[in-house]
Amino acid sequence: VGSINATKVLLSLDAEAVGSLKEGVNFKKSTEDGKCYIIFKSNNDFKACKNQCKHQGGLFIKDIEDLDGMTVKCTKHNWKLNVSTMKYVNPPDSFLQDELEVSMLDDGGLQLVELSPVDPWMADPREPLELQKGEVKVTYFTHACIELQLGKRRFMFDPWLKGPAFARGWWLLHEPPADALDRLCGADLIYISHMHSDHLSYPTLKVLAERRPDIPIYVGDTSRPVFWLESQVKLTNIKVLPFGVWQNIDDHLRFMILMDGVHPEMDTCIIVDYKGHMILNTVDCTRPNGGRLPQNVDVMMSDFAGGASGFPMTFYGGKYSDSWKAEFIKNERKKLLNYKATLVKSLQPRIYCPFAGYFVEAHPSDRYIKDTNFKNSAEDLNALINKLAPAIKTWTPQPGAVLDLGLALRDPTNREAITNPPASAKIYKDSWEFDLYVNELKSAIKSDIFKHQNWIQFYYTWAGFQNYNLVVRVIETDDKFECITDGYDYLVDFLDLSFPTKRPNREHSYLEIKNRIGVMRYVVLHGCLWDDLYIGFQNRISRDPDIYHHNVLDRYDTNHCSAKKIWPDF
Repeated sequence: VGSINATKVLLSLDAEAVGSLKEGVNFKKSTEDGKCYIIFKSNNDFKACKNQCKHQGGLFIKDIEDLDGMTVKCTKHNWKLNVSTMKYVNPPDSFLQDELEVSMLDDGGLQLVELSPVDPWMADPREPLELQKGEVKVTYFTHACIELQLGKRRFMFDPWLKGPAFARGWWLLHEPPADALDRLCGADLIYISHMHSDHLSYPTLKVLAERRPDIPIYVGDTSRPVFWLESQVKLTNIKVLPFGVWQNIDDHLRFMILMDGVHPEMDTCIIVDYKGHMILNTVDCTRPNGGRLPQNVDVMMSDFAGGASGFPMTFYGGKYSDSWKAEFIKNERKKLLNYKATLVKSLQPRIYCPFAGYFVEAHPSDRYIKDTNFKNSAEDLNALINKLAPAIKTWTPQPGAVLDLGLALRDPTNREAITNPPASAKIYKDSWEFDLYVNELKSAIKSDIFKHQNWIQFYYTWAGFQNYNLVVRVIETDDKFECITDGYDYLVDFLDLSFPTKRPNREHSYLEIKNRIGVMRYVVLHGCLWDDLYIGFQNRISRDPDIYHHNVLDRYDTNHCSAKKIWPDF
């Protein structure tokens, strides 16, 4: 399906407009649909792209710091794109911008053309059949975990039902229904969207592996495998699927996995079709399917909260005062809220449900993060959608709440369409078994490997990242990020992968990272992702200059996905 392509003309300029294009960067807006484009002219060669940042869809403006006139700057996060090469230069070595075809016309005019694959969900369309009461039920469990009852089959999404995520930084906000694990183990099929531990929850999957190891689990064929650390659980029926292809489960039920446009190596989303009724779950995708999504689905679900990053809460020094962080976080959450509401309005689902944002920094040592990392509320997003698109029914779920899709479609005002948990049900968690999980992490501290200082060289050489002008100081600390006497404190020079005793004399970028010793050693010992440290708020970071080094974090996540056992040869 993906190989069937159609061309679409996005912008047309007549000969006079082409003649008025100046050397370098030109911003153009379509008079037909108001969409914006960038054209780069060099002599009589042209390059072009959409005026849309690949990070989070922000608009580019002229970069006044660029004297050569080749870069543009995003108004959202100050990312910079060199339009002459279509490479992002801040952060360095990160993304390539998708180019548009520039077609020169015989009369001297010009067209910007996009080669578009036919929307894959349009393959073999089905007329919707009427749903009976109780035939399709959507039950919210917690965070991103949803159960779909579709006729006689039960389909579970992203089960995180126990334990922390991102080392010990994230804990469940909502108390899952008491029978959640039983229902997980009794499901007919499971979809796991990506490798992050609030979706791929090893504490949860260990229970599943013990009770039902052969349950069918479906994941997308991402370059970073979802089950990157298979040794942790023994599940025997993991099915890796191509993108954009209907998977037929029975005569009435099928689903399709799609990739993210910003993080295609990792993030996925899903469309479920039952009797012609579509449920779209975009999960954590920044630009699901590159922004091309089905309109008028029956149910749409997406994340909403923000706060799923160490930035800027874990940063110190320079501009990173508490007041700067508070203002930045407030503005970011507002942008995210508006982006999600605008997306939902543009897609016009019958019913919208915000989910996948219900986590809390519950451990007492992370009180600062909890107090600083303000998140959007589902109620605020739904209120904004109600204002922008009153015809869309919104649902703010509580754990155990059930949406009966047949009833809701027949009459969106029918109160029987949603069954809330009983008044006696516990909504918010108030205990998390901290000691059990934190002690497991801290057990790595005493590993024999760390008795030998050459573990440092062995580990970073195994990861293999070098030829990059960055020096990093790594300091092992206690839970309060204060130095400890028996912790390591070392420098890594990634230009030549050396381990100097002091910073080199040449000009270089510099990072200082304070890592909680238990989490850092657990990550090193087991070849885990650095996301556990960064997204899990388990470190504090200072950088000079203040530049995001995308490729460092990327390398220490990508390489660890392919890691087998690191240490047998040590």
